[in-house]
Amino acid sequence: MPTNITISRSIAIDATPAEVFAFVADPHNLPHWAPRAVDTVEPAGGTWLFRSGDTERHVIVRTSQEHGTVDLISPEGPGVYTRVIPNGTGAEYQFTLFFPEGSSQDAVEAQSTVIEEELETVRTLCEA
Repeated sequence: MPTNITISRSIAIDATPAEVFAFVADPHNLPHWAPRAVDTVEPAGGTWLFRSGDTERHVIVRTSQEHGTVDLISPEGPGVYTRVIPNGTGAEYQFTLFFPEGSSQDAVEAQSTVIEEELETVRTLCEA
């Protein structure tokens, strides 16, 4: 039986799946569309170093262009799992975030708002 709370959202984007995938699969783009989560990103051996304020965390960025998946796996806790799929002449970007066990409902609701803003930003940047 699942124990973690999750948030799953998706957004339609008027850009090809290949264009959306290329954008979200590049960790360097994270500060542009998820600035509350990541200030800077840099490669660090087999992981990426994500910085936000004074916080640093190593993240494995696992991508599959064939399957349209971009997963951000953190040793400190549950990860983020995303997928780009065809939607007519455009794409659908699906985003699922797992919360650590014991997360408050207020934290989940606040993060849900942030995710919706981030997805809107991805759409805006990919459609530009």
